[in-house]
Amino acid sequence: MTKTSTPAPTSTPTSTPAPGETTGDFDTGSLAALLRDRGLIGRGPLEVTRLTGGQSNPTYRLTAGSRRYVLRKKPPGQLLKSAHAIDREYRVIAALRGTDVPVPAAHFYEEDASIVGTPFYVMDFLDGRVLMDQSLPGLAREDRAPIYREMNRVIAALHSIDHEAVGLGDYGRVGNYFARQIDRWGRQVRDYREGEERIDALDALAGWLPEHVPPGDATRLVHGDYRLDNLVFHPIEPRAIGLLDWELSTLGHPLADFSYNCLGWHIPAELWRGIGGLDLAALGIPDERTYVGWYARESSGGPIDHWDFYLAYNLFRLAAIMQGIARRARDGNAAAADAIETGKKARPLAELGWQYALRHDAASSA
Repeated sequence: MTKTSTPAPTSTPTSTPAPGETTGDFDTGSLAALLRDRGLIGRGPLEVTRLTGGQSNPTYRLTAGSRRYVLRKKPPGQLLKSAHAIDREYRVIAALRGTDVPVPAAHFYEEDASIVGTPFYVMDFLDGRVLMDQSLPGLAREDRAPIYREMNRVIAALHSIDHEAVGLGDYGRVGNYFARQIDRWGRQVRDYREGEERIDALDALAGWLPEHVPPGDATRLVHGDYRLDNLVFHPIEPRAIGLLDWELSTLGHPLADFSYNCLGWHIPAELWRGIGGLDLAALGIPDERTYVGWYARESSGGPIDHWDFYLAYNLFRLAAIMQGIARRARDGNAAAADAIETGKKARPLAELGWQYALRHDAASSA
């Protein structure tokens, strides 16, 4: 599967090579020898092509005859301790194999940095579509709602997983998820503030969010970056065949995960991967109320309260991630060529998040 960093085309057929060049990033001979030892390729040549897209972990397509795989590795350089946890990516993909959550087959994780420069893992290459633009301009009107319905089904299936039963009982801490995440991203905001332009809305959200965490708690396996372009769809059917990019996955609150998935309805299309402001009825795309209703029925949950808090929280978190991308771009550790432009979105996303915080307060005092 491949991704592009620009919204067009609407879908990227994964059987077509993405823009990229055969890598000069590492010695492919050592990698080929390891793959042969593990029985994944034969004696023929190995072609390694770096794939475009993705802001975090460098990703490569491996081709040897008719066999194709994907390699994900940590980026080089000094990294935050909790960042780029590809060992966790590998673990969760392997654990979910055979469940109702579609994932590629994960073959092995390799800690030895001498092979490709940093630790890495290898999984199957998925032959399907990655739909980058949430407005789905390349599809017929009647084909758009089924794509959204399937996206909704997969996240509901994920939140229904018994994480103990699949061996992920220790995959994260249990309880107080919002408080811990707000503290984590707040610390990153403070750490990255040095040498960066200050974003007042991020600072405001870091102070507001801990005081407004909704009552109640729940723990489920969460993806952490669940959005349309992290799904690979069947080449012609509205069926997901793989959920990718598990770096931020953990045990957490399912409504944090689901509300993040819903940010597209609130982010303007011209800002970043959103459908906010578009004529959804004309496009055949369900509105947010319909989408939330699907999830509530699939997950056996009731009405979702405190929605503005969840939106403010996720916009804060997303803006903090963007700020981190800007820092990595400045330090030369960002994987994507468009990292600088992506990092610039931190400010407008934080400011949008602060508007939802103010709306929450206004509704609470009404």
